[in-house]
Amino acid sequence: MHSRFLIIGQGLAGTALAWHLRERGIPFLIVDRDEELTSSKVAAGLVTPITGMRLNLNWRYETLYPEALAFYRRLESMMGECFYHEVPIVRLLRDEKAASLWMKRCLQPEVQPYLKQPMGPLVNESIFDNPYGGFEQQHSGWLDTAAFLKASRTFFCGLDAWQRGEVNMDSLQVSGSGVSWNGGVFSHVVWCTGWEAALHPWFDWVPFQSARGTVLSVQAETGGEQRIINRGCWLLPRVDGRLRVGPTYELDFQDPHTPSPESLSGLEKKLRGLLKTPFTVTGSQTGVRPIIKGHEALIGRHPARPQMAFLNGLGSKGVLRAPWVARQLVENLLDGTAIESRLDLSAND
Repeated sequence: MHSRFLIIGQGLAGTALAWHLRERGIPFLIVDRDEELTSSKVAAGLVTPITGMRLNLNWRYETLYPEALAFYRRLESMMGECFYHEVPIVRLLRDEKAASLWMKRCLQPEVQPYLKQPMGPLVNESIFDNPYGGFEQQHSGWLDTAAFLKASRTFFCGLDAWQRGEVNMDSLQVSGSGVSWNGGVFSHVVWCTGWEAALHPWFDWVPFQSARGTVLSVQAETGGEQRIINRGCWLLPRVDGRLRVGPTYELDFQDPHTPSPESLSGLEKKLRGLLKTPFTVTGSQTGVRPIIKGHEALIGRHPARPQMAFLNGLGSKGVLRAPWVARQLVENLLDGTAIESRLDLSAND
């Protein structure tokens, strides 16, 4: 039968998959619950080369970043909107240990292309607390994930390729030639359902270690700073003038949308350690990052159900990883291109 994909979930993973299929001329139908708050919609969408407490270069950044940037720029041109904002990220070091580590890390050749020499002081120290110094990164920025997903949904609706709803395994009729659902026949079904895949009996063996995260909206005087500032937490000035601050990181949770008071107070404490000026919290959004322990992502066919495929585990790096990972899956399902074992679902069952 001819290829036709049923994509379950329209977060960053499902959306990137759909765009790659469209570029290949492959028909698809996305089925999504269209919830107001999801991990992809809440995400700040940061893309940063040097990351984590160890100040390491992000996984495969030299490959993933150019592909992601070209991917979003192509779609911006097609849809006539701007989603990706290429801006520097300032990393302020949190203590003497980090400052000592950075003195060694900044000399590494692979880090050099991502460092930018600021014109003048690194930050306005009457506004930002900076006792240990820091550095400015380039080839970085952020994606307005909510706007990107909304515009993509509108485009897919125009193709009659998006539908509000929910797919459960009992509604799928699987045969050797494909899968039937709601009167349609599909060659492949791809589950892009984020952290909730851990609750699905077909994928409950995947080692999920997902984390609930909250992002705050705040009002504060930042002296007109347009860069992303990070020390303990990040502060993101949006193009509409709003400020976002995050994130929290909660591994133990029940309600995916209700953060613990301790996590919120902890985030506000970090912001007070970054800003010398007062701030007011005006709102918050909470979602669950889909994290798979020991993997940057997992993709591929279900080991016992070859018509079923999986794209998940992008975690907090979804904006950066989704275009490349989705392309890898499309090339595997359509062309038979091998998936490296580190990312292959069937190799990790």
